[in-house]
Amino acid sequence: MKADWSLTVLLAFVVAAATAACTAQTAAPAAEARTPASPAASSSMPTGGPQFQSRDRRYEIEPGDSFDITFDLTPEFNQTGVAVQPDGFVTLHGIGDIKVQGQTVPELTSTLRLAYSIILNNPIISIVLKDFQKPYFIADGQVGHPGKYELRANTTLIEAIAMAGGFTDASKHSHVQLYRRANNGWVFARIIDVKKMESKGILTEDPYLHSGDMLFVPKNRYSKIKVFLPTPSVSAYTVTH
Repeated sequence: MKADWSLTVLLAFVVAAATAACTAQTAAPAAEARTPASPAASSSMPTGGPQFQSRDRRYEIEPGDSFDITFDLTPEFNQTGVAVQPDGFVTLHGIGDIKVQGQTVPELTSTLRLAYSIILNNPIISIVLKDFQKPYFIADGQVGHPGKYELRANTTLIEAIAMAGGFTDASKHSHVQLYRRANNGWVFARIIDVKKMESKGILTEDPYLHSGDMLFVPKNRYSKIKVFLPTPSVSAYTVTH
């Protein structure tokens, strides 16, 4: 009788343990589904590569720029020629140092309104850029005159190549590379087949440049192997009569 009782207790214990295990396995996926992905996991997911932004994007303030601040109701706080320091900060009366690098004028206006709301009641602020970096692009590689050029309004890639002296004999017209500047350096944007565009007259695919863009024209295949080809010498030619 005692042995039967021990066996019954043992069987009950085994059944309870098995039931608990099944319950835990069933609940785990549900709990996992309710748990949001961590920021690190989200940031590691591919974003599909860099995308072209709108050509009409707003100018972002950079070190070396300067601007005027006007307070409509409290002119004693007006400040002219506020210079953006190399580290991206500015020094403001009554507020101190604030980082403004990378902000557009509307964003900067909101930043300063929030900063001055500590000492002023609902300040009305106007900002006017006085000195700022002129739009530019960089042409590099196999172009006539590599360098930095002023970016005129609505300048396309083909126009930029012409401004930089055009293609050289070593240019690979079908593989022009366009790079776009990002916060952490250069970002590869796309490859443009200028040869195809010009031969077929499909200039609607000619992209507009943004300020800070860099176009790079690589060497063609022949120019890469040309240095290894034998060069005929004067003695190789004979005069026959």
